[in-house]
Amino acid sequence: MTDRRSLPAGSPGTTGITGQPGTTDKAGTTGNPGTTGTTGTAGTTGNPGTTGTTGTAGTTGGPGHLDRPTAHAWAALGGPPELLERVTFHGPEDVLPSGLPVRRLARAAVAVCSLAAAELAAHRGGGPVPAVRVDQGAVATAFVSERHLTVDGRAPVTFAPHSGFWRTADGWVRTHANYPHHRSRLLAVLGLAADAGPEQLAEVLGRLPAERIQERAYEAGALAVAVTPVSEAVHPLVEHREVGALAGAAPVRPLGGSPVDRPAAGIRVLDLTRVIAGPVATRTLALLGADVLRVDSPRLPEADDAHADTGFGKRSTRLDLAEPTDRAAFEDLLATADVLVTAYRPGALDVHGLGPDALFARRPDLVLAQLCAWGWTGPRAGWRGFDSLVQAGVGIAAHEAAPDGRPGVLPAQALDHGTGYLLAAAVLRSLTDQRTRRPGGRHLRFSLAGTASWLLHGIEPEAPRGASSEPYDPARWLAETDSAYGRLRHALPPIGYEGAPADWSRPPGRWGTDEPVWL
Repeated sequence: MTDRRSLPAGSPGTTGITGQPGTTDKAGTTGNPGTTGTTGTAGTTGNPGTTGTTGTAGTTGGPGHLDRPTAHAWAALGGPPELLERVTFHGPEDVLPSGLPVRRLARAAVAVCSLAAAELAAHRGGGPVPAVRVDQGAVATAFVSERHLTVDGRAPVTFAPHSGFWRTADGWVRTHANYPHHRSRLLAVLGLAADAGPEQLAEVLGRLPAERIQERAYEAGALAVAVTPVSEAVHPLVEHREVGALAGAAPVRPLGGSPVDRPAAGIRVLDLTRVIAGPVATRTLALLGADVLRVDSPRLPEADDAHADTGFGKRSTRLDLAEPTDRAAFEDLLATADVLVTAYRPGALDVHGLGPDALFARRPDLVLAQLCAWGWTGPRAGWRGFDSLVQAGVGIAAHEAAPDGRPGVLPAQALDHGTGYLLAAAVLRSLTDQRTRRPGGRHLRFSLAGTASWLLHGIEPEAPRGASSEPYDPARWLAETDSAYGRLRHALPPIGYEGAPADWSRPPGRWGTDEPVWL
C-alpha cells in the first residue's frame, strides 16, 4: 500500500490530499482506502511587508514570525513545523532583483535544504537540531553559479547563438540549442542548412506563427516554445509517496553516527541527471557527505563547462544500459544504492525497466527522486524542457517583458536551482523519516513547472524595500581550486547551519571517467 502527499504550489496552508477508494488524486496516483495525507500547520506568517536583518524563520515579519515561503516548502516536504523556529536569514537583501519574488523563493529553497541537513545531522549525532542561518548573499551567488564559473580565467558561454528569444509572425518563441543534436534538429525542421547562422534562423522564424514553430520543433525532437501569458495551471511543488509503509514496511539500512558537517556520510546516491537542476541537487548531497556517482549514457554528450560547475564532490561514469556488461554494472550499483535521482522525461527510463513500480518491486527501501520539466501530468508532460523554455511556456517571460514587449528572464535560472535544492531537501528528509517515523521506500517527484507555479502563484510579491544596509559583492562567496579541467573559480555552497561544510571535499573530475563502483 502507498500513501501519497502533494502540496499545490499556491496553497501555503495545506499539505495533504486524501485519496479516495478507486479514484485518482491530483498527483495522478490512485488513492487507497484509509490512506490520508497530512495537514501542515506551518503556513502562517507575520506582516509580509516588513523586513528585518535577522528574524525567526526569515526576515519576513521580524523575530517571532515565520517566513511564509520557507514554511510552505517545509510543510510540502513533511517537515516538523516546530523546527522552523531554528531558521533565520541574514546578509544583503538587494539580490536577485525581479518583478517576481525570486529572492524569497531562492532563500526558502536553500533554507529548507539546510534545515533538512541539520535535522539529519541531529538524528545521526544524537544532539539537538543545529540552528540554521542562511546568508542571502551566498544564496544569490550560488543561484548563478554557472555565470561565476571560470576555467583558467575563461568564462564559459551560457547560451549558444541559436538559443534565445525570436520574433515570429504573431509573437515570440524561445529556442534552446546549446547541445549540438538539438541545434541540428531545430535547423533541419525549419529547412535550414546545418551551418545556418542566427540571422537565417531569425528570418525563417519571423515568417511563422509561434504555435506552429513549437509544434514542428517538438515533433522533430527540437526545442522551441511559444511565449505565452501567465498560465493559470498550477502544478504541485512536490509529490510524495511512501512505499510499503502501511503494509509491512521494508527495513532500511541503519546509519551510524556522522560528523555534523557530513550528515549524509555513507549514503550512496545514484545520479541519473543532467544540465542544472538534478546536478545541483546531487552536488548538494555530495557536499553533505554522500557518495554520489553520476551515470550518463555514452551516447549523450555533456559540456565540460557544465560538469565543471555541477560536478563538485561527485564521481562520474558512463554506462550504456542497452549493453549487457554495462547493464550488469548498473544493476550492481542499484542493488546497494540508498537513493536514485533521475531527471529524464516521464516514462523515458521505463523501457529500461527503471520505472517506479519496477524499481520498488526490487528495492522497496529505495528513495527515488524524479525530476522533469513540464510536470508529471498534462499535455506537456512528455516534452523535453529546460529552465529557459519553462519560463517562456508558463508566462514568466511575458511577465518579465521589457516596455517594448520583448520577453524577459529571471535574474537566475531559478527554476533549475530552486528545484535542485528542494529535491536535495526532500531526499534528506526522506532519509531521516525512514529511520525516525516509518521505514519503507519514498517516491518523490518534482518539476520545473511546479517550482514555476510556486513562484507565480504561491509566493507573495516582494514589498518595496529601501536600500539594503549591506551591499552585495559576490566575491565574498567565490573560491578558486585546481581541478582536472584547470584552475576553477566557483561559487561556494549556500547551505547554512551550525557546523555546515564550507566547501566540497573534492573538485569535479573529468566527466564520465570514473569506475562504476561505490567507494
